[in-house]
Amino acid sequence: MIVLHARPSPGFREAVDAIFGPGVVVHVDEAAPLDAVAPDITALLHVLTPVTPDFITSAPKLKLIQKLGVGVNTIALDSAQSHGVAVCNMPGANSQAVAEMALSLMMAVLRRTCFFDARTRSGEGWTADPSELDSVGEIGGRTVGLVGFGNSAQLLAPVLAALGAKVVYTARGARDVPYEYWPLDRLLAESDIVSLHIPLTDDTRASIDPFAMKKGAVLVNTARGELVDEAKLVEALTSGHLRGAGLDVFAEEPLPRGNPLLGLPNAVLAPHIAWLTPETLVRSLTVAQENCRRLAAGEALLHQVV
Repeated sequence: MIVLHARPSPGFREAVDAIFGPGVVVHVDEAAPLDAVAPDITALLHVLTPVTPDFITSAPKLKLIQKLGVGVNTIALDSAQSHGVAVCNMPGANSQAVAEMALSLMMAVLRRTCFFDARTRSGEGWTADPSELDSVGEIGGRTVGLVGFGNSAQLLAPVLAALGAKVVYTARGARDVPYEYWPLDRLLAESDIVSLHIPLTDDTRASIDPFAMKKGAVLVNTARGELVDEAKLVEALTSGHLRGAGLDVFAEEPLPRGNPLLGLPNAVLAPHIAWLTPETLVRSLTVAQENCRRLAAGEALLHQVV
């Protein structure tokens, strides 16, 4: 049994049936437990709901956890390995969508899109204090620091450069690319915009200190919320140390009511959907279907992490 644990849109469901075949994949809502189907699952198509050691233990036929995306921090990897369950991801499948979302968040913060959209909708488009326009800006002429230089950052960099930004990056090591490599501390201290493109690991957790960033800078996070100390981020945005933030990911998801980020006018927020486009889903499901075929045929799997 192949199970998709998600809350799929109608288009998502159609794509699953088109790629796997009608009725091949069992859909279980992401809010529902997998207990009822656990004994019969052979392959789990995983989105965001954590895959726990208890679940893996309860699924004796499970042979594959296929992440529809890149980050595997929501999967109990040690437990999967000890139970002989393969874990695969799909690097590059969502890179185009994530790169475009990061760019859109940069623009939304700099141009204060949400602020002016709300005023326009209320019939007050030209009534804001003129000083509000002093706080908008352009990407051109700014230094944009990319933390990580994987697929999404590589797509984003030339677009930023074409808009007139100075693009710098940090990664495990310098690359043969037409952008400057800076160590993380310099990148944070000197970049006007910092965009995060790294996985969440023990080493990267809370590695981005908002107060280490340049005063007046913008933070964009389409990677993982826990890369940043969220309490410090709220403080940096509230105090004016940071100009603004564009956030698609958070320490707790979904972002709960009452979270102080919700009340900040200089934060543009989205519910972890940077990756989620129909185009990404087709690319992802195609990889997932191929891995399920390979699993059944006893062939080597694509992008195996464990």
